[in-house]
Amino acid sequence: MTKHRLVRASVAIGTGIAIGLTASAVPAMAGSNVPAGYRFRKLDDAADGAFNELLGINNHNRIVGYYGSGVHGDPNQGYLIRPPYSQFDYRQVRLRGAAQTQVTGLNDNGVLVGLFSRTNKLDNVNGFTGFYLKNGVARKVSFPTGNNASPSFNELVGINNAGIAVGDFEDASGNMHGYRYNINNHRFARITVHGIGSLTATAINGVGSVVGYYTNGSGRIVSFLRRANGTVVTFAKAGAQETQAFGLNERGAVVGAYTIGNSSFGFIWRAGRFRTVSDPGGVGGTVINGINNAGDLVGFYTDAHGNCNGFLAVP
Repeated sequence: MTKHRLVRASVAIGTGIAIGLTASAVPAMAGSNVPAGYRFRKLDDAADGAFNELLGINNHNRIVGYYGSGVHGDPNQGYLIRPPYSQFDYRQVRLRGAAQTQVTGLNDNGVLVGLFSRTNKLDNVNGFTGFYLKNGVARKVSFPTGNNASPSFNELVGINNAGIAVGDFEDASGNMHGYRYNINNHRFARITVHGIGSLTATAINGVGSVVGYYTNGSGRIVSFLRRANGTVVTFAKAGAQETQAFGLNERGAVVGAYTIGNSSFGFIWRAGRFRTVSDPGGVGGTVINGINNAGDLVGFYTDAHGNCNGFLAVP
């Protein structure tokens, strides 16, 4: 599975894309403009009824994610889903030479980003490389550094309509480093927060704001919002050991998950205020990964049988 993500249906699959490399309802917060309730829908590719994660949604209501836990014999397989989200609307995203693929984000122009591995080893020690897919052509992306983990780990996890992607890599000491990548000129830029040595970047919106998370001096994982002008806002759910931001939209709404004990809960954060949103089938095991400008949410939850299911939540 993707290292930064929290862990916590029989119809023919649609034609794959083969590529070669070149909440439960809770009252709304005052003044938050967050809807009072959501309609939840489970979305699982029937190829794997035990493990699906939905990771991104764009403003055309297309969704990306993957199935397969990533352990040996159950490789990750990325996909794209189009409305109306029947089983025939799933399209596998296959990269030539890849044993595993996750599709983690997309923009309104149809560009996909993610990560892939050429292996699915018995010991589960696999290297990963980022990629983007544009106009039917995939390009691998790895941050240029000599300080890589072994095996190496790179990923792209979000992209805006201008073609600016965000991702991260792991160094030889196990620290994560966020970066931007411009798919138009293939240039990299580091994403940093003053005083923080290890940081994971997870999403970028159209105005260039970036969200992610890092471990603070007290050992808590906290989230950050870094605006295009360099201003950084740090936020964390009271009482949570981990608060991880995974997505944001153009209207300033940030989504993610926080952890208390062994339970994870989805959240929406805006202007300093939290709202907990959990799938009714996975209260205590919900992660929200993406939000579009209409406020639609995607993510995944762990059900009573231990299965990981994708969900779409519509206000």
